[in-house]
Amino acid sequence: MLQKGTKVDREWVDIEDISPDLVLAVVSSEDNLFLEHNGFDIEAIKKAQEHNKTSKHKRGASTISQQTAKNVFLWPARSWLRKGMEVYFTALMELLWSKERIMEVYLNVIEMGDGIYGAEAAAKHYYGRSAKKLNREQCAMIAAILPNPRERNPTRPTTYLLKRKNWILWNMKNIEVVKFD
Repeated sequence: MLQKGTKVDREWVDIEDISPDLVLAVVSSEDNLFLEHNGFDIEAIKKAQEHNKTSKHKRGASTISQQTAKNVFLWPARSWLRKGMEVYFTALMELLWSKERIMEVYLNVIEMGDGIYGAEAAAKHYYGRSAKKLNREQCAMIAAILPNPRERNPTRPTTYLLKRKNWILWNMKNIEVVKFD
């Protein structure tokens, strides 16, 4: 929830006006199987359940599709009701929208800082340029602040954030490119 008086910065742009490296960076950091699954990564869900049985630090398994459904149609608080509705909206989106459309919406609605929503607003706020003009390092650094963008700043990275950015860059080389049909 935004603090009272916080300005909301957002500017919608088409997927063509977002660096392909940002698409690749968020897939590399958030959902390697984005193009392959139907909105749910069953193996990741199973691994998260096993991990969460014994760890104080809970691990999520939400895909980009699930995060988009939550951000567009639902509220942020965690509850079984919200999670059930998220499943419904994710399935509906996967049925009706292309992966390219899901990614476009995701990159335009995702919070990327306190009051900063979407790739264009983040690119301008952090780097003074459009989302299309972000370089590979900047894309990886923006992806590295997710899923905790209010407490992380890509222009003032911690050691953890630098390590995460480097891992994302490494994984981007493994995936190579995200191509939509």
